[in-house]
Amino acid sequence: MSLPAPALSPPAPAARPAHRWKVLAVGVAANVAFSAAAAGLPATAVFMRAAYGLDNDTLGLALGVLGLGVALFELPWGLLADRWGDRPVLLAGLGATAATLAWMSLCAVPVHGVAPALAWLALGLLGVGVMGGSVNGASGRAVMAWFDEGERGLAMSIRQTAVPLGGGLGALVLPWLASRAGFGAVFGLLAALCAGAALLTLGWLREPERARAARAPAGAAADRAGVRHLEPAGPLRDARVWRAALAIGLLCCPQFAVLTFATVFLHDFSGAGIGTLTAVMVAVQLGAMVARIASGRWTDRHGNRRAYLRGCVWLGCLLFVALAVAAALAGGVPGQRAAALAVPLLLAAAGICASAWHGVAYTELATLAGAARAGTALGLANTCVYLGLFLTPLALPRLVALTSWPLAWLAAGGCMLAVLPLLPRPARR
Repeated sequence: MSLPAPALSPPAPAARPAHRWKVLAVGVAANVAFSAAAAGLPATAVFMRAAYGLDNDTLGLALGVLGLGVALFELPWGLLADRWGDRPVLLAGLGATAATLAWMSLCAVPVHGVAPALAWLALGLLGVGVMGGSVNGASGRAVMAWFDEGERGLAMSIRQTAVPLGGGLGALVLPWLASRAGFGAVFGLLAALCAGAALLTLGWLREPERARAARAPAGAAADRAGVRHLEPAGPLRDARVWRAALAIGLLCCPQFAVLTFATVFLHDFSGAGIGTLTAVMVAVQLGAMVARIASGRWTDRHGNRRAYLRGCVWLGCLLFVALAVAAALAGGVPGQRAAALAVPLLLAAAGICASAWHGVAYTELATLAGAARAGTALGLANTCVYLGLFLTPLALPRLVALTSWPLAWLAAGGCMLAVLPLLPRPARR
C-alpha cells in the first residue's frame, strides 16, 4: 500500500524557511552599521568643518572620498560574493571596516585643538568606503537567495530601510557626540556598530539549502561535461542591467545633495540652529525608512515596481523645483516668512522622496540579473551610486559658488528627470 501524500504536499518550512528572517536581520544590521557612517557622518559636516579647519571645498572632498572608496570596490566585492558566497565577504568587509574606524578614532582626530592633516582624515574615510563596499552586494544577494518573488520587494525594501535608519541614528547621535566628545568618540561608536554586525553575521548568515542543492548537481554535471566555464552571459553583459544601475546611480545624486549639504545649506542660508538641523535630517531618514517599507509591500501586492519608480522621479522633480522657488523667495524677497518656513519642510520632503525608491529599484535590478548573479548586479549599481556620492559633494559647492542655492536645488530636480530614459518601461497588461 503506497502513501503518496508526502510527495503531493511538501512541507511549508522547506519552501519558506523561518531562518530567512534572521538572514534579513543580518542584512539590516550590516546596512545600519555602515550607513551610520556613510550617511551619518555628513550630518556632522558643520562640526567637522570647524574641528578640522576645512572650507566647503575641502569638506566636500573629505566627505566624498568615502563614496569614492565604495565606488572603486563595490563591484569587486559583488563579484566575490557571487563566487565565494555572502558570509565570508560580509564578515571580511565588516571586520575590516570596524578596524579602520577604530584606527581613525585613535590617529585621525583633533588632539587638544590641533587637527591632523587632511590626508589622514581622507585616507581613513577612503578605507571605510573600500571595506564597507562589501555590505550592499553580499547582504542583498543573501536576501534574494532566501526570499521568493512574492516577498522580495518587501524584504529588499526592509533591508534598504536600514540605510535611512542608520543614517537617521547617525544624524540623531553623531552631531551631538561630535560637539560634546569629539570625533574620537564618533569614530569609536561607528567601529563598535560594525563589529556588532560582524558578530551577528557570524552567528546567523548561511547559504540556504535549496541554493546549495540547486547548484551542486548543475556544477557536477558541468564538470563531467568539461564546460564549467561556458556559463551564460552575466549581468555585466546585459544592457538592461547597465541602464538600471546607471539610473539608480543618477537618482542618488539629489539624495546625496540633501544628505551631505542640507545642514550647511540651512545653517548658512537661514542661520538654522542645531535643533532645526537635527530635526530635518532625522525627518529625512525616518521618512525614507517608512516610505521604503510601504513601497516594497505595495509593489509586491500590485506588481508595479517600474511604474512606481517613474512616479517617484516625477514627484521628486516637482519637490526640488518647489524647494528652489521657496529658497529664491526666502533669500531674495524681504518679508517672505512663509517661504522661509517652507524651506526646511520642502527640503525634508524632497529628501524623503529622493530616498523612498531604493528597495523597489534594487529588487527590480536583482530580478533582471537573477538571484544567483545578484551580487554582481548590486555591486555595479552601488559603484554608480557611490560615484555619485564622491562627485556630488565636490560639484555642489562649486555650483553654489557660481550660481546660488536655489539653482543648485533646481539642478537636483533636473537630475531626477534625466533618469526617465534609463528606467525600464512598465510592461503592458
